[in-house]
Amino acid sequence: MLSSALNGWLISGGLIIAIGAQNAFVLGQGLRRQHGWLAAIICSLCDVLLIGLGVLGLGALLAQQQELILLARWGGAAFLLWQAGQALYRAWSTNGLIASSGMRLDSRRTVALSTLAVTLLNPQVYLETLVMLGAIGALQPSPGGFVAGAALASCGWFFGLVGVAGWLAPRLASPTVWRLIDSFIALVLGWIAWRLASGAML
Repeated sequence: MLSSALNGWLISGGLIIAIGAQNAFVLGQGLRRQHGWLAAIICSLCDVLLIGLGVLGLGALLAQQQELILLARWGGAAFLLWQAGQALYRAWSTNGLIASSGMRLDSRRTVALSTLAVTLLNPQVYLETLVMLGAIGALQPSPGGFVAGAALASCGWFFGLVGVAGWLAPRLASPTVWRLIDSFIALVLGWIAWRLASGAML
């Protein structure tokens, strides 16, 4: 079981750490102190659930449903472009983005729904968790150990991302720095949306 858990931790961690829509979104929420921990919890739970379903065999079934993948592809690209536009608006609005306890926070419901959309409207998430990790996990001596290791990697990464962002936020007082951060997030989300729409990620 230990070797399976280690494989799950290493393989899942390698996929999660790569800059993606989830990471950019969670980092942004953490830096703005807008329910970043909630976003981290949702991302981690979704990853664990999808990996577990993949190990149970759902990934192979999903890979045959091209209509669902196509719908998720265009829906995900549209949502990511909208998120990129929101980041650009924050970056260049007159108010800018300031880390302070008095800033207006998005509602928990809005953040929760946005996190679910960033996660579940991205076909790459299904390909990596349900199909790829699911297939690898199913071949392990202990599939349950593999899922546990993958869950540890996911939780450690997303919670660590929010923790680092929370530590950095009060130290980034310059509006110029915040504009650069939001511009970077917009660039990442826009690039992922373009790759998603062009089929490069499928």
